[in-house]
Amino acid sequence: MNGVLIIDKPSGRTSHDVVRDVRKLLGAKKVGHAGTLDPLATGVLTVCINEATKLVQFFSNDDKEYRATMLLGVRTDTLDIEGEVLERCKPHLQTEELKDVVEGFTGRIEQRVPKYSAVKFRGKPLYKWTRQGVDIEPPLRKVDLYHINVEEVRIPYVTFTVSCSKGTYIRSLCADIGNRLGCGACLSGLRRTRSGCFDEKNAISLEGLADREKVEILKKNLLPIADTLPGLRKIVVDQDTADRIRKGYQPDCDVLNDKNTPLLEKGDLVKFVLQDGRIVAVAKALFSSEEIFLLSDKEQIVKILRVFN
Repeated sequence: MNGVLIIDKPSGRTSHDVVRDVRKLLGAKKVGHAGTLDPLATGVLTVCINEATKLVQFFSNDDKEYRATMLLGVRTDTLDIEGEVLERCKPHLQTEELKDVVEGFTGRIEQRVPKYSAVKFRGKPLYKWTRQGVDIEPPLRKVDLYHINVEEVRIPYVTFTVSCSKGTYIRSLCADIGNRLGCGACLSGLRRTRSGCFDEKNAISLEGLADREKVEILKKNLLPIADTLPGLRKIVVDQDTADRIRKGYQPDCDVLNDKNTPLLEKGDLVKFVLQDGRIVAVAKALFSSEEIFLLSDKEQIVKILRVFN
């Protein structure tokens, strides 16, 4: 059993909890997830089964979209409502002023990783150092916020949507917004609505179901590996070439012909598939399409990154 599941993670559960449940229900040897969601958060969690765990590194780089609710006037140590309250104040803000500040964070910004996070320092997650009373200044990261839209303002609560690059902490964003407003803020609710090409409309919920029903739903909604990489250009190969790739062959110009050569830029990711659609490998292009046509037949054109059995 190989494939990808799009789970609607419930609040109060860790991403690891979901992985453990799926592994037990399906009896799978390998299960992994891409893009950790905090226990407070709900929404799209990409879960990979067996061979599909090789895709985690690609999914983890995907852009994300969230719907967040921010509580103004409250600062906490974890930057969300589940932490210890450090400071309270009553916010006095006009809606237009608030929208201007929130939406003004659009673009490339620098944010500090939360002290209560899984980012590692000397091999140990920051949250463990923090809980042990060791004060370590978290690193700064540059992230991209492509779009922010304030949907509802009911002081002290503000709900907004944001599309962003990987590694963005919405908790940190709320805290930074609160600091700029001068009243402080923390995250009170979060839902991931999209991760890469996976949308909340396609996410499956297992809440309130018996184990037998959960297994049926999981099997019914298991996505084939090749279908989970729609943005990758494909190169169709025969069984002999597929076998060679699985044994370590790095494809050269011989695998290409006029019918199966996609337009490529150097550095693009491509997928090698069989005629029936089964995936063979994911690779990175070493040359653009224009350059490939000038190479000799035995020149290596891609670097294989992952091979699938």
